[in-house]
This record gives sequence, structure tokens and C-alpha cells, in this order.
Amino acid sequence: MEFVKRFSNRSSQRSTEEEQVAEPSSPYASEKEKGGSDADDHVFIPESQHDEESPKDVNPGSLSFEEDVAGGMGRHLGVFSCTLLIVGRIIGTGIFSTPSSILMSVHSVGASMMLWALGFILSFCGLFVWLEYGSMFPRSGGEKVYLEAVYKKPKGLATVVFASNAILLGFTASGCVVFASNIMVSAGVEATRWGERGIAIGVIVFVTIIHGITPRLGVWMMNALSLFKIFILVFIIITGWVVLSGHTRVADPHANFRHAFAGSSHSSGDYATATFKVLNAYAGWSNVNYVLNEVRNPVRTLKIAGPLGLGICAVLYMLANVSYFSAATIAEIEGTGVTVASLFFKNVFGEEAQKALTVFVALSALGYVVCITFSISYSSSRSELAKEGIPLPFGNKFWASNWPTGKSPLPGLIVHLIPSLIVIIAPPPSVVYPFILDVEGYPMQIINVFIICGLFYLRWKKPNVPRPFKVWYPLSFFFLVAAVFLLVDPFIRPSNGVGDTPPLPYYLYCLVGIAVMLFGVFYWAMWRVILPKVFGYSLVPHKETLSDGTVVTIVSATQ
Repeated sequence: MEFVKRFSNRSSQRSTEEEQVAEPSSPYASEKEKGGSDADDHVFIPESQHDEESPKDVNPGSLSFEEDVAGGMGRHLGVFSCTLLIVGRIIGTGIFSTPSSILMSVHSVGASMMLWALGFILSFCGLFVWLEYGSMFPRSGGEKVYLEAVYKKPKGLATVVFASNAILLGFTASGCVVFASNIMVSAGVEATRWGERGIAIGVIVFVTIIHGITPRLGVWMMNALSLFKIFILVFIIITGWVVLSGHTRVADPHANFRHAFAGSSHSSGDYATATFKVLNAYAGWSNVNYVLNEVRNPVRTLKIAGPLGLGICAVLYMLANVSYFSAATIAEIEGTGVTVASLFFKNVFGEEAQKALTVFVALSALGYVVCITFSISYSSSRSELAKEGIPLPFGNKFWASNWPTGKSPLPGLIVHLIPSLIVIIAPPPSVVYPFILDVEGYPMQIINVFIICGLFYLRWKKPNVPRPFKVWYPLSFFFLVAAVFLLVDPFIRPSNGVGDTPPLPYYLYCLVGIAVMLFGVFYWAMWRVILPKVFGYSLVPHKETLSDGTVVTIVSATQ
């Protein structure tokens, strides 16, 4: 029972934004305690497994479960907010522009739709892997927690490597710039370089203040913008049905579907490039795993919100693509140079509606920034470095705290803000932003490989650890194969010979991504190995509880 008791000490009652209910005493509490049916009671605590494994064998990081979840607003997010947290993160600006670039890569509507379906399948495979991890370790941090649970030695290495990637590359500059450029276009103002930068800086600072000072307002804003994005896509889908019925000025809405695979590309590189873009459009299905300390009934909520959020996005994506291709031919999409959503609005409603689309895209980008800032602030800076005792400027206590409100980690948000500001200001944006998008994705594929291999390891070495959810082996293996392919393929010369970010070499973003992770290894080696040997001291950890209730590990140098 020791493992379950570990999860049952925290039993405070807090109000959620959906309803006022008492928090169950454990993330593994039965459905009967939560109002569910008796038949589901055995799902969360398999009786035969209670005494089989020691919690110390699988506990990630240096903090216990109770210590890790202490402080902050408590468990205030329910199924509704968690579902919208996923939807808001996935639906950014990609669905309004990515379909046209994918079509131009594979050259047929049929092949394009197949890749969107493949991206959905791969994302669901990854989601199921993260569901197993999240149900085993229902605490904030996502991949950081799972890496720590598997790769315990060398001590602290997994934490530092992941955190270096999350902090150095975990920014929302692209969403801020997209918002700025579209707002200026919709207002009829010339989009100058510094005009865009000024608005983008204002957006990221505004979102940081909202989440750091008034966290509940930040959650409400996040939910509202996510619902708005769903509304826009539903509007596009319904309009597409009207177009297909033949009651609009589109001459032949069925032209792209008669010979859907005609002219399809035969280059594997084209399909690999397009797959990267599709997966980027689906990115965000693991968003709730980053903030599980804030989630009520985390295991149950994660099992519902994860598939529901990704499923909603997948259905909207597939139907939106059908609508896009019903209103424009392949030649129009490839020849105009505008996004497919813009062309859709122009062909169906006219040029004035095409201008109105820029406002929708801007608000969608703002929703993306709000969602990703919320999740990153809890997963990258606050948990990974500060709470685990990794040395930081100004001390760990400040960066781990919920200053100044005692409810939300404004210092952690500041850590997220700094690299975002650097990327917004760094010139030239025409090369920097596409390059950064590529750099962000590559290290995550490396982390994915280690995460899935770690899942296989835990199944083998710790088979009796309670697992409220278990992913089917073929699904996790399929996701592993896809991740390995996406690590190797970018080094193969693309069909156009130059890649997406000329004049930069097509493989440069891979090398930069690897360099970021190697920097984490170097930082860890200096902290844990080299400096202690050179100056002859030992690292001694101890725990302290801050005034806001947050528990932090402090590592002191002792001669």
C-alpha cells in the first residue's frame, strides 16, 4: 500500500472553474469516490500490485509526489479546460496555411488527405504513450518527469538536457509575429519590420502578465480563444458543405475529388517534408501532461481530455481540408502564393471576406500564444531547473516560487519570456522564423525516442507499477519507428537541393538542435563533475518549503 499512500496525503478542497467539488485524496482514487460506477473501481488501483514495487524505485526527480504538487492554485483545471488547453495549443495558424504547402509538396489532393490522416494516427500513438506515463506519474513536467523516472543515472543529467532544450527553444515568438503581421494587414497599416516587432513584443509581455498576475483570467482567456478557433473552423466546414452542394459561385466544387491521386509525387523526400508539416500542425496533444499539478482528478481527466481534444482537432482538420479543396483547384492553390484559407474566403465570399480572414488568423495566433505560454511556464523553467536544484542566476528559490501572487509562477514565465523576446528582435525574420520552427521540432524527436525506449524499459524492469492506462505495444513501436525516421530523413538531400531556409544549409537546423542538447550535457558536466573536482567540494542537497508552499531542492557546495 506504500505506493498508493504516497498519493493520498494531499486532500485539500478547492473550487474549479467548472464546478465546486471536493478534490479526491489521490490521483488514483476510484471512480466510485468521484461519482462513477462501481464497475470502474479496479481500474486505478490494481490490488495485486500494491505491494509489488517500492515508490522510491520509480519516483522521478528528487521531490516526492506531495512535495512536487505543493504550492500554487492547486487542482483547479477540469475536463473542459484541459480539453480546450489541447485544442488551443494544436489549432494555431497552421491549419489556415499548412494545407497549401503540403499540397505543393505531394501535388495531389488524395496524397495530401492521406498525410493528414497519417499525422492523426501518429499523434494518437504518441498520445497513448504519454497517457501511460501521465497516469503513472500524475505531476507537472511532461517529458522531464518521464525521463527522470527512467534515466536516473547520471543524476540530474536527464533534467538538465531536457530543460536546456525547453528553455532555449521553448518560445512563442512565431505566434506573436503572426498575430502582429495579420493585425497590421487587417488595419490597413503597412507591416514594417519594427512595427511587427513592437506589436509582437507587446503581445508576449501582455500574455506573461496575465498568466503571472491574474492566472484565472488567463485560463478564461485561453478557453475563450480556443472556443473561437473551433467556431471559425466549424464555419469553414459548413461553408464547404454549401460549396459542395453547388449553391455558390464556385464553378466546379468536385473537380479535385474526381481523380484525387492524379499527379501525386513519387519522391520519398517530398512526403517526409510534408509529414513534418502535418505533425507540426498536430503538435500540442501532450499539453495537459505539462500542467498535471493543476488538474483535478489528473488520471481520469487526462484519459478523457487527451483523446477528446486531439479527436476534435483531427475531425476539424480533415473536414476543413475538404472545404478548402472544394473551393479552389490545385493550379490556383499552387499559383496564387496565398494561404489556402485566404483563397477559400476569396473564391466563396470575395476580396472583402479575404481581408477579414486576417483578423481570424491573428486571434488564432493569440490563442496559441496564450495556451503554450501557460503550459511552458509550468513545465520548463519552474519544475525542470529551479525545483530540482539545478543552479540558476539569482538562486533557485526565486525561480521556483509563485511570486508575487503565491498562485502562479511569474518567475518561470519570465524565463520563458526572455528567449521569446530575443527571437522576436533577432533579424532577419524571413529566415529566422522558418529556421526556428525546424529547430524546435528536431530535438523533440530525439526526446521522443528516449521516452518510448524508456516505456519499454519500465514495462520490462517494473512490470508491477500501477498503470491506470497501458498503451498497446504495436502503437508505441509504430511511433518509435516514425520518430527514428524523422531523425534520419532531414540529413538526406531534399528534392529541391536547398531545403526550406536558403541560403542556410538544409541540415543546419538538425545540427543546431543537437547542439542545444549537447549544451545541456556540458552544463550538467560542469555543475556535477568538473567544478567539484577542480575546487574540491561536494554537492549536498536539502529541501526547503517557500512561503507560498512550494517545495524546492537546494544543492549546497560543501568542502
